[in-house]
Amino acid sequence: MSSMVSKFVAVLIAVVLMFIYPAAGAYQKQDDLSRVVVYNAVTQFVDAVRNKGYLTPVMYQDFMNEIYATGNDFEVQMEHLHKKYTPVYTDAANPDTFQHDIDVSYAGYYTADIMSVIFPDSTDQKDEDTRKYRMNVGDFFKVTVKNNNRTAGTVMMDFVSGTFSGSTPVLAYPYGGMVLNEDY
Repeated sequence: MSSMVSKFVAVLIAVVLMFIYPAAGAYQKQDDLSRVVVYNAVTQFVDAVRNKGYLTPVMYQDFMNEIYATGNDFEVQMEHLHKKYTPVYTDAANPDTFQHDIDVSYAGYYTADIMSVIFPDSTDQKDEDTRKYRMNVGDFFKVTVKNNNRTAGTVMMDFVSGTFSGSTPVLAYPYGGMVLNEDY
């Protein structure tokens, strides 16, 4: 009887070592490749927007197609901080009270605001000038990408380790910087 149990345990260990762990490693490599693809896509997209000073529907769709090629589902958040200069007066009604100082502030525009410009409810073509979301030199543009789904590598590692890692994003990349040019 104990011989039968030991043979069963030996076969079970052999199956795990021959099939499960190599599959888990392969899925982890797939996640690593997805990380590289998403990182490159995010940096290229943000750098292109910062260097041009605008965002078009074609640029956005190319970016989304590139990250969705990994087979994962993503949440993309965009943020544009527009720099505003306001002269400082002791009395706003009297222009002679200028204090020789300028207050710098930022107005924030987020994903919904940006998407309403590049994807309006009108029938304009994708390359129409009205569908460009314009930014100024000195503004800031940032994109944050997070996966919504559990990747195959996460599922397999949870199975192998017997744990549940939850819904923590495995692929999460914030990237941004100052707008460098106004090429419009």
